[in-house]
Order: sequence, then C-alpha cells, then structure tokens
Amino acid sequence: GARAMCALIGHWYRRPSRLHAVRSGYLDGFHGVLKRGCPKSSGCRVGRGLRAAVLAVAWCLAPSPAAAVEHLDDLGRKVTLDAPAQRIVSLAPHITELLYAVGAGERIVAAVEYSDYPDAARRLPRVGNSSRIDLERLVMLQPDLVIAWGSGTPARELEGVQRLGYPLYLSEPRRLDALGGQMRAFGRLAGTEPAANAAAADYERRLDALLTRYADPPRQRVFYQLALQPLLTINRTHIINDLIDRCGGENVFAQASQLTPHVSVEAVVGAAPAVVVFALYPGESTAVTEAFWRRFGLAATTRFLAVPGDIIHRPTPRILDGLVQVCEGLAAAHSE
Repeated sequence: GARAMCALIGHWYRRPSRLHAVRSGYLDGFHGVLKRGCPKSSGCRVGRGLRAAVLAVAWCLAPSPAAAVEHLDDLGRKVTLDAPAQRIVSLAPHITELLYAVGAGERIVAAVEYSDYPDAARRLPRVGNSSRIDLERLVMLQPDLVIAWGSGTPARELEGVQRLGYPLYLSEPRRLDALGGQMRAFGRLAGTEPAANAAAADYERRLDALLTRYADPPRQRVFYQLALQPLLTINRTHIINDLIDRCGGENVFAQASQLTPHVSVEAVVGAAPAVVVFALYPGESTAVTEAFWRRFGLAATTRFLAVPGDIIHRPTPRILDGLVQVCEGLAAAHSE
C-alpha cells in the first residue's frame, strides 16, 4: 500500500548519497522533466515507470498538512480544529496562565481583564471581562479557538461565541489531579504537546510530593468564604473543596446543591466552623473579615486563615502554593 511504499522511499531517502541528491536539486530536475518534457537536443525519453517513480517520491517527501485536532472539553463537548490553533482567545485569567504554562503564550491574540500572570499576559489585548465579552472585537480577531471558563463565563456570553461559529473549549477542572490533564489538552489544541507534557508531569510530581507530605492531616470543620458581599461559599464539587479536603478541612457546606451557593450569616454561625478560610487580594485586610464575623457572633475560638486569591482561586500550577498555605495554616490552627 501507500504507507509501505513511503516507508521504503523514506529508507532510501535517509541514505547519505540520496539525501545529497535531493538537496542538490536532482529530484527537482526530474520534476521539471516530468512537467516540461526532455530538451529536444538531449535525446532523453521519459517513460511511464520513471514518471510514476518520481511522482511517488515527490508525494511521499512533500510536507503533510497539519492534522485535524479533536478533543473533549471538561463538559464532555467535542471540540474539532482543522489544525492546531494559532490564534487563541482566552476568556478567563486561569486559562491565560495555563496557556503560557504549556508553551502556547505566543498563540494568544487576546484575553480578558485580570489576565496578569505571567507578566507577558498583562500586555495582551483585552476582549472583555468576567461578565461581558466584546463580540465585535472577537470577530475582528478571527480566532481559530476560544477557551472559556465553564462555570465562570456567563452563559449568555458563551451563547454569543457559539453563534459566531468559533471552536469553543470549556475549561472546568474540579480536582487538583485534573490539572495535568487540562495542561495536556491545551497543549494538544495549541500544538505544543512536548512543552505541555513536560509542564503537566512537573505539576503532577509536585502534587504527589505535597500529598505525601500532608498525608493524614487532623480533620476540622472549615467554612470557605468565596466572597463576603454577597456571601458565597463552595460545595463538594469545587476544586477548592478538593484542596481543603486534602489538608484535613471538612467543608461545612459540602452538601449544597450549587457549585458556589449564596449562604446566610446565620447559616455560617450555626455551622460552627473551627476555621474560616478566605482569599485575600491586594488592599484587603484580614482584620476586616475577622471583625465582621465576630460582630455576628462567630465563636471566639474560630480561627481565620487568609490565602492570596491568585493561588487558590485560579486552577493553575500555582494552586499548589495555595495547597501548602492551607495545609500549613489548618495544621497550625488545630494545634492552637
């Protein structure tokens, strides 16, 4: 068959003398003869066998077009690309960070606000924010792939992207051990698989080492404050719940039906958490959060643990830094 024929030609081509012939243009000369015929003065004749042989060599040695790419996203939707993406639009900061981590940063043509890591991401053109995507700007960018946050990008904005017909991948990692697969998926979509595989393997080695270090932690009740106004938390299917659980925390709202439910102050106080864990961003204060809960009657024995928001709210390799801080903080709170 064709595959066997090309294998034989490949073996022939790899021999030094043949390689020299190809690089010297001899095959190009044969190709010219096939197209134009022999010069009248040369006396040469192009037979069918020679014509077929040279065409076979040319076909086998010609660069093959980039292969189509198919992958299921985190919501089980099939995403099909004609070739690895060269113009990617990122619709969440964690997606931007992951694309840089897998060697695809140069393929990003736009991102949303707060895409600020690594530093190169700060210079990317903006195409919207967490609540609104500029669809006219998106059309001008002509992306061959849009990657959005499954639970974070508003449904109406996702519908707008889909109406435009651009391939749309939804990112929604729910466990720490899912991030390696997410990085490999991004590498496959962007055609940077070697870099992505290396980054994923490094992440998984670090995760395994940390899980060994923090194995069998003491259990204690934890309230995770996703936001204070409005008051939001997480249920058991959120990736932050997985992180807290691996550090010994028992999420007091694990059984909530929504991924990020609204809860009342009374419900939090009634759940009697031993520790309140929350994200802290520049300009915010741990004292403000603690004073809020003390005012509403949270027990004086309750401890407060603040973690920089970017290393706990973004499912990227940096979330392992968040894992360390939560595990160390919960252990310290338990020992008090």
